[in-house]
Parts: sequence; C-alpha cells; structure tokens
Amino acid sequence: MSCEIATHRSGRYMSKTENKAMNHWLNSLPPSVRPYFEAAPLAAFFLGMSSGFPYALIGATLTTRLAQDGISKSSVTAFALTFLAYNFKFLWAPVIDNFRLPFIGKFGQRRSWLWFVSLCVILAVIFLGVVDPTQALFTVAVAAVSLGVAGATLDIIIDAYRIELLEPHQLGTGSGMSQYGWRIGAASTGALALIVASNFGWPAAYVVCALFTLPAIMVGVFLGEPARHIEPAEVKGFTQALVDYFSPLSEFVKRQGAWLVLIFVLIHKIGDTLANLTLRLLFDDLGFTNEEIAFYDVGFGFIAFLLGIFVGGIMFARMGLKHSVLLSLILMAVSNFSFAALALVGHTNLGMAAAIGFENFASGIGGVTVVAYLSALCNLRFTATQYALLSALASIAGRFLTGTTAGGLIEAMGYVNFYLLTTAAAFPGVLLFWYMIRSGLADVSLGGSSSDQ
Repeated sequence: MSCEIATHRSGRYMSKTENKAMNHWLNSLPPSVRPYFEAAPLAAFFLGMSSGFPYALIGATLTTRLAQDGISKSSVTAFALTFLAYNFKFLWAPVIDNFRLPFIGKFGQRRSWLWFVSLCVILAVIFLGVVDPTQALFTVAVAAVSLGVAGATLDIIIDAYRIELLEPHQLGTGSGMSQYGWRIGAASTGALALIVASNFGWPAAYVVCALFTLPAIMVGVFLGEPARHIEPAEVKGFTQALVDYFSPLSEFVKRQGAWLVLIFVLIHKIGDTLANLTLRLLFDDLGFTNEEIAFYDVGFGFIAFLLGIFVGGIMFARMGLKHSVLLSLILMAVSNFSFAALALVGHTNLGMAAAIGFENFASGIGGVTVVAYLSALCNLRFTATQYALLSALASIAGRFLTGTTAGGLIEAMGYVNFYLLTTAAAFPGVLLFWYMIRSGLADVSLGGSSSDQ
C-alpha cells in the first residue's frame, strides 16, 4: 500500500483503488462531456494556456504599455513585426525534431525541449519587463523579438507534444481543449498584466505573467514523454544533419496527393482571414461605439467561440475527421456572408450580435476540426516541423492578401461586395476538400499521427 501511495505522489501512477474511482467518476459524466476530462485532452488545455500567453504579452499588452509611456503610434505599430517569428518558426523546427539536448535530453526529446524552451520564455518575459521603453526603446524591441522567437519555439514543441500525446480518437477533443487553453491563457495574461501593472508597475506585471509557463512545465513532469513519440536517430556529420533538416518536407511531398493537400492548406483560410482582419474597419464605419464593439466582438464573440469549440469536439467524435472538417469549412465560408448582410442593413446591435456570434461559433468549430486535420497530417517522426510548416501555410496567404489588397478592394467595391467576395473566396477550399474526400486523397495523405502506431 505504501508503494502505491508513493508512486501516486510522484505523479506517475495511481493505485488500483484510485484508478477505479477515477474511472467511475468519468463514467458518471454525460457521454458528450466525458472525453474532455481524460488525461491527454486536459493536458492539451494546460499546454494551450502556456502557448497563448507569450503571444498576448507581445501583442495587446505591449501595445498598451508603449502607448501609456507616450511612445509614438508609428513606433508602436512597428512592434507588430515581432509576430513574424510565428510565421517563420518552421525554419528552426527541424532542430527540435532532430537535436537532442545535452544533460536533460535523457528525460526525453519532447520533455527536455519543453522545459528548456519554457525557461527561455521566462527569461525573455523578464527581460522585456525590466527594460524601460522611455529610456531604451531599441532594447525593448530586442526583448520583444526575443520573446517572439522564444514564444514561437514554445509553440513548436507544445504542438508536437500535444499531437504525440493524444490518441487518434482524441485529436478533435484535444484540439478543442488546446483552443480553450490558448484563449483563456491569452485573455488571463492580458487582464492580469493590466491589474498588476496598475498596482505594482510593468516590471512586476511581466514577472508575474511568466508564471503562465508552469502549466506546460508541469504537464511534462506529470505525464512524461509522449508514448507515441519516435526518437530521432543519432546525427553523424554535417551531411546527415542537412538530410535530417529537409527530411520532414521530403517525407511529406512524397505522399500521394501531397501537393493538392498543400494547396488546400494554403487557400482554405483566405476568405476567413480577409473577412476577420477587416471587421474593425466595418464596425468603425458603421458607427459602432467602443463599448458596443467590446461587448459584442470581445465579450459575446468570445462566448460564441468557446461554444463552437465544444460543438466542434462533438462533431469530430460523431461525424469523424473528414466530414466534420467539410462541414466546418462550409460554416466558416457562410459566416462571411453574415457580415455582408450587416454592412447592408447598417448599424444594428441585433445584426452585429448575430454576425459576430455566427462567425465566432463557426470559427470555434473550425478551430477544432481543422486543427485536428492538420495534426493528423503529421508524421510522428517529424511532428514539430510538419505542424509548424502546415500552420504557417494556413495563415500566410490570407494575411498577405489582407495587407496588400483588402483596403483597396473595400474602397473600390464597398463592404457588401467585399464580404460577398470573401464568401466566394472561401469556397474553392471547400470544393477542393470535398474532392479530396471523394477521390480518397483525404485518407492516403494522412501521416502516422492519425493512426495507432
């Protein structure tokens, strides 16, 4: 009995009695809720919390701090470049897949990198917090870039750990819990930073927010190395290292239908991204107040998004991967039409609530099913690199088009026609995925993470 208690306290095992009690408790929950309280999806939630907080610190939190310190608007907006690390993280992701860390590498490839990068994030957060923008703005920029790179790297290892930890049937639920965690982590960080800064100053606020790395660290401690992780072979020489660097990409493109899959990943979010990144312009031109935007876009929309995540997990479980992805793509495409309707009728709170609610609900569903699909595309040997590449491809086209053409299109055709155009732009991705299902490419192109190995 003493042995059973000791192993439980170590965080590795539960006694038979405790395991039976846990199973009884899980079985007492409604079937639709039960999968969310399994160990791996719960771990995905805590990993998501740690993944979301660096993004918040170099986003709205840093913008608020700089504005309060009287930094010019042009300098403040230039700090948006720190997010580029998230778009190019696939460039150094192969290092995390292939290079074993000295000393702590004995604890496992994923765990050792998770702990090491978490420490780097903590140091980068503290660095950004202690630098005074009014005295050393360039140093603040260096600190922000450092946190951007460290945060993007934490994303890489967390995504890999999550995918390898979840069983194939848990990919949908785990993706949903990860989305929950990310949103809650980012929102909590922003709120906590403002409260602490108001009472104790910005340096203290950043130091306190560094504690958000603890959920990911503790997941590594208690759940150990993911059982489905495939350890890399020992690298011998520069040539082998170079081959290993490009192996994730070469493995992917050799699959049947790989290029069609890459095209789908590239185009499926174009319409959605074009619409979402221009919504604040629409709200402003329709005369909505900041209070109305805060209530409907931030508050009501957040609740609708969380509800969509929950429904997305149920859809994945009942419809399967392919058909739940297809339905979510259709819903996200149609949601753009709601903003065309809002632009047509003008300033109406009911119309804004309906449009925001529908869009966030659809995005929540897509955040589960599409993320699960991208996860399923990964080979378990190259999880970190392939997911980093796929997630970057999924956003880059929409962001590029928004930055280069969206404003001009709105001025040329007006909001109604613009949002009708974004609706139309979303359907090529829908039709392509439908073809992939019909032709069987949606199955044969999947990686090992979608099946038991």
